[in-house]
Amino acid sequence: MGKQYAIVVDLALVVVFAVIGRASHGGSLGPGAIFGTAWPFLTACLVAWAVMLIRKRDHLGIGAGIFVWFITWAGGMFFRVSGGDTAAIPFVVVAAAVLALFLVGWRVLAGLLARRNGAAAKTAAGSVADQ
Repeated sequence: MGKQYAIVVDLALVVVFAVIGRASHGGSLGPGAIFGTAWPFLTACLVAWAVMLIRKRDHLGIGAGIFVWFITWAGGMFFRVSGGDTAAIPFVVVAAAVLALFLVGWRVLAGLLARRNGAAAKTAAGSVADQ
């Protein structure tokens, strides 16, 4: 998966995080309301990606996921509070857990699928070589 797809997945998952949060509290799911909730985390996620691109870091590994998660979470909280919103402890904890699941989780799944597909390809190549 290329960098352009990985950044889209990360940003989309941040929006999903905002939608889930708004829906679980009975908030509006209009585009403006969702953006109002998501913008601090989207901004922080873009900052994380800018750093990764400048430093030419791997974007698919678990380490990259942890980096993107932490910057997205911590920066999102910073931007949220700086923008005049609140960050109650339960929200901070839930946001950390959900963003970790999303931003690290998809990379873990992608890695497992890549290994599985690589093992299947090796097995197929071995079968052809044995003939």
